[in-house]
Amino acid sequence: MSNSYNMKEFSSTAVITENGVYPSNISINTMGNKIKENDVEKSDYDPFKNRKLEHPNSDMRSFANLLKSSLGSGILAMPAAFKNAGTIAGIFGTIILGYICTHCVYLLVKTSQEVSRVSKVPSLGYAETVEAVFVTGPRPLRKMSRMVRIFIDWAMAFTILGACAVYVILLVDSVRQIVDHFFHDNGMTTTMYCLMFLFPILAFTQIKNLKYLAPFSGFANVLLVLTFLICLYYICLDFPDLDIRPMSVDIGRLPLFIGTVIFAMEGIGVVLPVENTMDKPEHFLGCPGVLNITMTVVVLLYMIMGFLGYVRYGDEAMGSITLNLPTSEIPAMMAKVFIVLAIFFTYTLQFYVPMEIVWRNTKQYVAQKHHNIAQAVMRAVFATLTVAAAATLPRLEQVIGLEGAFFYSFLGLIAPSIIHLIFSWERGLGKYNWILFKDSALAIFGTFVLVTGVTQSIREIMSL
Repeated sequence: MSNSYNMKEFSSTAVITENGVYPSNISINTMGNKIKENDVEKSDYDPFKNRKLEHPNSDMRSFANLLKSSLGSGILAMPAAFKNAGTIAGIFGTIILGYICTHCVYLLVKTSQEVSRVSKVPSLGYAETVEAVFVTGPRPLRKMSRMVRIFIDWAMAFTILGACAVYVILLVDSVRQIVDHFFHDNGMTTTMYCLMFLFPILAFTQIKNLKYLAPFSGFANVLLVLTFLICLYYICLDFPDLDIRPMSVDIGRLPLFIGTVIFAMEGIGVVLPVENTMDKPEHFLGCPGVLNITMTVVVLLYMIMGFLGYVRYGDEAMGSITLNLPTSEIPAMMAKVFIVLAIFFTYTLQFYVPMEIVWRNTKQYVAQKHHNIAQAVMRAVFATLTVAAAATLPRLEQVIGLEGAFFYSFLGLIAPSIIHLIFSWERGLGKYNWILFKDSALAIFGTFVLVTGVTQSIREIMSL
């Protein structure tokens, strides 16, 4: 993660991934204003030439930032995803889902670039893009622009808070294995472990200055790489025959596979901040393009990790492959300790963004003199809620599938398809209205993933 961004420009569209902080440095002053008719027509305004960046990123730096945002602890969940698909079905499923996710990211970025040209602003974040699309879209939708932006804002906030709850579950499961190894029959329950983490989480989440949190990103990255290498060592150690695992499994488990892969792979919140800070943003899309190259690498790495991990551990593969490592061996114990530290720091970084979103949408209801105490209470309440959710939800892999199916399918699949369709509605839907059919199909697929994934995940959770 690069710390070269100007933190004073950190705004509502900033996103902290588990690998770092990506701020958007654009202040939009046209959102919510009435758009004149001639503004809707194609403009000669070039948003790329009007971006004033203090520290623009090269194509290689942007590739590295986007890659780091997609390659996090989610890759450790891929073996658990493959057990809900099978070896061959998992490989092809990962490739297909990777292509779909990449195309939806393309739609979001392309729409953001085009609506920036229409709105005459240098660049836009996710929620601002959605608002601008509605403002400049068909007349019946324009009055909904502010409401939709607020909805996307809150959806992003709860998506990240849901990921934070997943992190707490991984923390609890990892620490439980370590404690159980040294202290048998200790009588510690899941609730006790959650309470144990609650106090340090409450302390760290009270940090409001980003510069005190950002340095932990680099440390977490190093720990994740070391953990990944140790996991590969154990996977390749005593590796079984490839035909020991089924090529496909019951199709009813496929929604869990899809939800887990989308959760692991989807980095929809970070793509626009990365594109907005590029020296040559026109290189982000296209072929090969930064996006296509990055997602190709991501899909290959996720596919390899999922395939090898599933062949090695089969149906025993857990929500994080680190949980399958033998606790009695020193390298495996190191991996478990590393993942605990990395995920804890990731939690504190991720938690910053939803709090910024929530505070921005609620501070007008609080008197100025009570702002500090109100923020402290707000942070404590939401941190406690994530820990409470972790104490309530029992299994990591089911919760990851639920989070991916519910939140990431909406922000990563449904919303980009719909806003691209709305933006194209009065500007041309292509020959034979192919944009209409294609975007509708993507939105329908995203809805299918949301409904079936959530349903299957809830069934799995309730059956435990």
